[in-house]
Amino acid sequence: MSEVTETQVLDALRTVIDPDLNRDIVSLGFVQNIEIGKGTVRFRLVLTTPACPMKNKMKSESEAALRQLPGVENVEITLDSKTCASRKPEERLPGVKHIILVGSGKGGVGKSTIAVNLAAALSETGASVGILDADIYGPSIPPMMGLHEPPRVVEGKMMPLVSHGIKVMSIGFLVRDEDALVWRGPILHKVLMQFAEDVDWGELDYLVVDLPPGTGDVQISLAQIVKASGALLVSTPQDISFRDVRRAASMFNKIDIPIIGLVENMSGFVCPHCGTETEIFPCSDHSDRRWISPGFEIDVLDRIPIEPELAGSCESGIPAVISKPDTKTSQRFRDLAGKVASRLSMMAREQVAL
Repeated sequence: MSEVTETQVLDALRTVIDPDLNRDIVSLGFVQNIEIGKGTVRFRLVLTTPACPMKNKMKSESEAALRQLPGVENVEITLDSKTCASRKPEERLPGVKHIILVGSGKGGVGKSTIAVNLAAALSETGASVGILDADIYGPSIPPMMGLHEPPRVVEGKMMPLVSHGIKVMSIGFLVRDEDALVWRGPILHKVLMQFAEDVDWGELDYLVVDLPPGTGDVQISLAQIVKASGALLVSTPQDISFRDVRRAASMFNKIDIPIIGLVENMSGFVCPHCGTETEIFPCSDHSDRRWISPGFEIDVLDRIPIEPELAGSCESGIPAVISKPDTKTSQRFRDLAGKVASRLSMMAREQVAL
């Protein structure tokens, strides 16, 4: 029996569709380095992000499609990724492919908890990840990541501290915990500029930026300083909290930062004894899309419940995704990371196509 040809292999793989991009993996350029010999087909499946939630599905479908070809006895697929950047090399932070702003219209909704666990879940996939704590007046990322010492300065650049494989920078490294910062707009802008230009972030797939609550100077300054890939909004379920999110969404829309989606935090309480999840906040809207204004809606990407382990992880300096990897909440953070990564890949592809 004659050996299968590369044309036959490619034709078979054209039946495998990326469900996010809605195109086959061959036309997307995901299939690379095909090798054929002695009944074995080998190739690299190079996706647009290591956090792709459909990578195992596409791998198994590829294997099944190739095994239907006469003469193919073994299929060896190496999963790889090359993050599709949404930012241009000439912009500030040229080594960062995606900048994710995590924001909310009000405080107390668990925005920083979402930011650190999103970063940890993205890092877990093999992506290179950093966190910038831009909450100048209330920096909480250092203790949540178990970091307290000041950064080193090498050749005029501050070196981010590293925790759990994630690069971290915060104003909390540079001031004492008891100090009150009374900076106004111009000083805030200068500090944020330093975080963008005087920190050696290196090459990152994702930089997660924990914003302060509200719609003030920091958000506007960041929009002016760096080109963000998109904003992830955080709210608790009740309508009065979501009213503030509407203001934040409208602000991001006005300054041309795309909305990735919404996370409803504290969506319920998970009993540590029986595992039952109970709704504790009143909410009149349980749909998967939330109305902002006429013609402007955003998707609810996930709902994160309250778990005692999650609260404890914030105090321990180890994100729950790492300290309690087997809980339902940790899995929801992984699902959230996959959805965020997929949306950023789609947005980046759309920009390339323009």
